[in-house]
Amino acid sequence: MSNDRPGELFAGPRPIQTRGEEPALRPRLPKRAPKPEKPAKAENPKAEKPRKPAPPPRKPVPKTARGGGGRRRTILGTLVYAGMVAGVWCGIALGAVLAWFALDLPDISKVAQFERRASVTVLAADGAEFARFGDLHGTTLGVSDLPPHLIHAVLAIEDRRFYSHFGVDPIGLARALYVNWRSGRSAQGGSTITQQLAKNLFLTPEKSLKRKIQEAMLALWLEHRFTKDQILTAYLNRVYLGAGTFGVDAAARTYFGKPATQLDLRESAIIAGLLKAPSRYAPSSNPDEAAERSRVVMGAMVDAGFITAQELEAARNAPLSAKRKPGGDGRYFADWVTELVSAFVGSGHGDVVVRTTLDLKLQRAAEQRLEEILSGPGAAANARQGALVAMTTDGAVRALVGGRDYDSSEFNRATQAMRQPGSAFKPFVYLAALEAGWSPDSPVEDAPVRIGGWSPGNYDGKFRGTVTMANALAHSSNTATVRIIDRIGVERVRRVAAGLGINSPLGKDLSLALGTSEVNLLELTRGFAGIANRGAPVWPYAITEIRDRDGNVLYRRQAGGSVPVVDPAHAVQLTRMMTGVIEYGTGKSAKLDRPAAAKAVTTQGLTLRNITHARMPPPS
Repeated sequence: MSNDRPGELFAGPRPIQTRGEEPALRPRLPKRAPKPEKPAKAENPKAEKPRKPAPPPRKPVPKTARGGGGRRRTILGTLVYAGMVAGVWCGIALGAVLAWFALDLPDISKVAQFERRASVTVLAADGAEFARFGDLHGTTLGVSDLPPHLIHAVLAIEDRRFYSHFGVDPIGLARALYVNWRSGRSAQGGSTITQQLAKNLFLTPEKSLKRKIQEAMLALWLEHRFTKDQILTAYLNRVYLGAGTFGVDAAARTYFGKPATQLDLRESAIIAGLLKAPSRYAPSSNPDEAAERSRVVMGAMVDAGFITAQELEAARNAPLSAKRKPGGDGRYFADWVTELVSAFVGSGHGDVVVRTTLDLKLQRAAEQRLEEILSGPGAAANARQGALVAMTTDGAVRALVGGRDYDSSEFNRATQAMRQPGSAFKPFVYLAALEAGWSPDSPVEDAPVRIGGWSPGNYDGKFRGTVTMANALAHSSNTATVRIIDRIGVERVRRVAAGLGINSPLGKDLSLALGTSEVNLLELTRGFAGIANRGAPVWPYAITEIRDRDGNVLYRRQAGGSVPVVDPAHAVQLTRMMTGVIEYGTGKSAKLDRPAAAKAVTTQGLTLRNITHARMPPPS
């Protein structure tokens, strides 16, 4: 059988033989040959069984989809997918925003190039320092060079986690936001030392979201590029600490007269306290507030574990000898001097020391006297500001006050304010009359006058009739002065005034005689000094010498003279006429115990002879 039907051994007969062991009991089995068809049918279902399990997974899908569990799995998958898509788009948006903020970031490759203003140290005529401007830097010191308590004071009050954060402190930022929210104001900042350095190096003090984001980006770059000690070193040597000082060493020398390496615990706390508000907590100007701030800093050091309570108590009771601001005030004068330096040594000058003409004793007296006047008769007249210039006959400015209080107003009324000089302009009219051939005894009418539609009167309402020109000046007669300028011509007066240093534009009408054209006090004083100098104009000066930080002379004033612009004899005559102002005229309340000449001022209905006047010694 195996030779005749080999295929059935594999497909048909094999199942038959495996179904039982009865071939020996059923010898007639071959007669039932047709029956093997049934096993063949049974074999086919068995052969198809592997194909039947494939369809079932398709049939249950709609059934399970109609169930609750399937729906939840579908929603979850959708949410996950949506979240992934949203995350991708948020990442793209964030990258775009950061790229936009990075467009105008400064060139961080120039981190080592630190630009600063050159310092200008201003000395009085006797060599005493009384002002300093610009950026003063001390010796560059590393973290290892400084006293540990100075480092700890800065870290305790500014950034306790400096050595553990990555440039931005999320914990500190969250704390600051919470504190500010609770207090309802910006009571605490969240910037790290690295962020502050980034701002100082690259950014402006502008307060905006864009600047804060750029600050954080630069802080991350600094942390990647430099070590923590390098960052802290750069910060301590560059941070502004008031009084024009940058860095802890410059501040220590300015406030305590010693290098930063010699600071004790309390001094270190004061230096660290300056970081919040340098001007407010400067020990030289606000010692009480500086002391209170230092106690806050030392308390923070105790909380941070840098010092013990016993060390705090000992430092709190230690005497503090802050280096006081030298000399007098003179800040208006110092401002004016600083503006002049570049004209002598160029705008690119380095640190310089400037010796000036200022007399500190006279300056203090001038400031005190102006305050007394403004507090007394000035207050009654509702005068809240004033100015003063004291100048020698060669132009040296010995004292200059530009206002009542520099802290409340830095505007220099001595050099910048334009005001009508009023009767203080009259000496130029009378000098022009002398140049035109008049004499001190020439008669002039002190009586009502009308020129066109203009009819000026005298401040006291009185008229003295026919008087000499000298008397007209002594009593500051408006009507007589207008008659004089009408006779000699406005142009002659303008020429004389300009020759003596009145550089401001002067009017071309008769009201010029009464001081209606605006001038500043410095040029008016210059004009009076020219009269005292026998008609030779003077140039106001405040600087006698400029040296660099190594002591090399960059500029030294050379004495010089000028040619008189009016006849010296006429200048002498006018000076004698002006003595009458304080001998018997409108300025007699300002009479001195020595020969002097002056001109009182009356303007806007207020007599200012005790407030604004000019004096000069008689000619030799």
